[in-house]
Amino acid sequence: MTSAVGEPLVRKLALFGRALRKAGAEVGPERLQDAVRALEVVDLRLRDDVYFALRCTLIGHEKDLDAFDVAFRSFWERSRPAGAEDAPPSIPAPTEAEEGGDAGGDLPARERERSVIVAADDDAGDDAGEQAPGGMAFSATERLRELDFAEYTPSELRVARGLMDRVARAAPMRPSRRLETAHDGRKLDKRRTMRSAMRTEGYPLDRRWRRRRLVPRKLVVLIDVSGSMEPYARAMTMFLQAAVRDGGKVEAFTFGTRLTRVTRELRGHDPDRALRSAARAVPDWAGGTRIGDNLKVLNDRWGPRGFTRGAVIVVVSDGWERGGADRLAVEMARLHRAAYAIVWVNPLAGDADYKPLARGMSAALPHVDHFLPGHNLKSLDGLAAVLEALPGQGRR
Repeated sequence: MTSAVGEPLVRKLALFGRALRKAGAEVGPERLQDAVRALEVVDLRLRDDVYFALRCTLIGHEKDLDAFDVAFRSFWERSRPAGAEDAPPSIPAPTEAEEGGDAGGDLPARERERSVIVAADDDAGDDAGEQAPGGMAFSATERLRELDFAEYTPSELRVARGLMDRVARAAPMRPSRRLETAHDGRKLDKRRTMRSAMRTEGYPLDRRWRRRRLVPRKLVVLIDVSGSMEPYARAMTMFLQAAVRDGGKVEAFTFGTRLTRVTRELRGHDPDRALRSAARAVPDWAGGTRIGDNLKVLNDRWGPRGFTRGAVIVVVSDGWERGGADRLAVEMARLHRAAYAIVWVNPLAGDADYKPLARGMSAALPHVDHFLPGHNLKSLDGLAAVLEALPGQGRR
């Protein structure tokens, strides 16, 4: 089954059909041939054209639409077959200077973008979900993990979105009052112990235990979308959408000159639609920064509703404060008393020579339990590790 669209892409399309069949969709050879013919007449640089061309030709039942959406995001948007120049619809695209700069002394932006595109075609001959060790796809992924978010091209942002999904599933946990069966523990399960003793003539030789069950803890994420944070806010908003997507106990806020709750806008399994909704809800993107005033709104308005009590608060900001540092210190102290832990993610902390000398950052640090960098995908792995370790690690 060869075509004008290119043999590597045809092979990759066959792997995509296999992924759809594993997801439960009915995809046969005839549908794959129709999909190849459809791709010949659409612009492969446009994500929506490719999406609807494949959906119309590969899906014949409404019940398979959800499986197709999940498979399309995980298979194509992780490593796209063609280089789309457009940025995610709801995130401001980088300037021409950003796209033309060097990637931390590595490859120019256009060369990096081509390597990501070639990586998508290069792994088409491999089995689904596998990539050759040391191959181009592997090196492109590693480059994205080390590359600063401020130097991402639009295509790299789209590829990074698929990589963020794995990290965004990390969530802080807390012990609940309910108990569950355990191999060992501090509380003896008397009922099950006595039942097992019936097999040993009443002697409780096999003791059974129970322990407190771990359940998700509330997680509140605040992202600074001011002008100084704009290159990093694009990537962090995508990460936040991946965390909020499945619902759960995650609350999302953005702040610049005002605090905006975007939890409802970011929910849903269509990331493009969610990010567009969030962009319409945020009126102060790339504006000024008043961290103290926004934290006061969080404490006064959302604190009494139970949003912050016992929650893990993640603040993503560079700490540049245009308001008063004293106000920021007071509101951070209030927030710290209500929350279980405060994690501050600062993209500038990725620099080895960084020192928190800004007034806002200096005022906030005494009330921060964990201070982390947030400039690339690798640093987000560190954030996920801290969130997962919080039940055993506790505060400070």
